[in-house]
Amino acid sequence: MNPLELIMHPVEQDLKRYQTLFNDSLCSDNPLLDMALTHLAKRQGKRMRPILVMLAARYAGRVTDKVLHAAVGVEMLHTASLVHDDIVDESDMRRGQASVNALWGAQAAVLVGDYLFSKSMQHCLLSGSLGVMELIAKLGQDLADGELLQLDLTHRDTFSDEPYYQVIDRKTAALFFTSARVGAMLGGNGEDDKAVEEMSHYAHLLGRAFQLRDDIFDFDWQNQSGKPAGNDLREGKLTLPLLYALQQAGTPEDHAMALRVRHGEATDAEIHRMVQLAHEGGGIDYATGQMNRLADEAIARLEPGRAPVEVTDALRAYAHFVVGREL
Repeated sequence: MNPLELIMHPVEQDLKRYQTLFNDSLCSDNPLLDMALTHLAKRQGKRMRPILVMLAARYAGRVTDKVLHAAVGVEMLHTASLVHDDIVDESDMRRGQASVNALWGAQAAVLVGDYLFSKSMQHCLLSGSLGVMELIAKLGQDLADGELLQLDLTHRDTFSDEPYYQVIDRKTAALFFTSARVGAMLGGNGEDDKAVEEMSHYAHLLGRAFQLRDDIFDFDWQNQSGKPAGNDLREGKLTLPLLYALQQAGTPEDHAMALRVRHGEATDAEIHRMVQLAHEGGGIDYATGQMNRLADEAIARLEPGRAPVEVTDALRAYAHFVVGREL
């Protein structure tokens, strides 16, 4: 059994039901909207967040129709945020595929994103839980807050880990946290708060680790992630590998260059220098170590014997998969 099969095994049938529900929601009798939704349906990837919703539900109890609606709600909100992020970043591509704004313009993309936000709320309502509605609403706020904080960082002239992690916690980690928390809340009997807390902590740590891995890829010119190397730097984003290297080994010239990157004024040669500094200054090794530590801490949150062995094994495999470890 390969890693993905091991992860999906406990929720294989649930995932098929989820996929039908999600695909049915990405249809419209409006021709333009239907084209955009069909385009988005093609880039669903490995469905890591919906799988996490279902595994968390299995960890706490079982997967119900309400859990599936919550999983669709989280993924719809995530998809909507990506559509809007591409407009803000003026990105033409998303994981090797043309963005909605590149194909149909920013005006249409804003409205497609709004439509997906509304669909997300509709599915969360069908979960039948006010707590889930509150969590999804908070997630929407966190995603917007994180994006605004990231924009604000482009105007700062200091380099620190703290605001970097603040952005992660409001974006990627918030998505993982919410996915696991709503799954455990809906899957359990409503009395086992421990399972909900264990899944929440597990997912928050993994969300941080997931983003670290993605950021490390940005400094690998040979990466196979579908994300162009140096893309974050071209968008003015300074992530942990470079932040660490700047603090540990950066010269005044490097700091000045990093500010030009942050302001969107760097040349290709300067971006290459920043990649080189991240490697030579120990940033890649440091970020990799932090990523692995977070994954280990996440696994340690799982209580032996709480859930069926296949579910706990899947959650461990999920953590290893997030950081790219061999099983």
